Amino acid sequence: MQVAILMIHVVIAVALVVLILLQQGKGAEAGAAFGGGASQTVFGSRGSGNFLSRTTAVLAAGFFATSMALAYFATQAGQAPEAGIPDSRLIEQQQSVPTLDDRPADVDNAAPVLEESSE
Repeated sequence: MQVAILMIHVVIAVALVVLILLQQGKGAEAGAAFGGGASQTVFGSRGSGNFLSRTTAVLAAGFFATSMALAYFATQAGQAPEAGIPDSRLIEQQQSVPTLDDRPADVDNAAPVLEESSE
């Protein structure tokens, strides 16, 4: 279920980006006086603004709903976190593991010296 919602979420996000980039800015009406008026007949006599803005609003609501659903699934108890701050029990368990600095002091750590050959 979570994977399906995530896929829908990604599709909605891409569609939102495309629809926002298709919309004209507020200063685009001035360009219609110089011959761009015929392009508005593709989406009807009122232009593409009404259709694209409503579709964007619907997709934004869907994006919000899928975001909330994914947040709900992420906070469900019983799931081990894959990333982020680990649980305190896991931190305590990792602290009991010996590290390289926990070696005995009586071990000779001197590396052997290579002798030069005079051949």
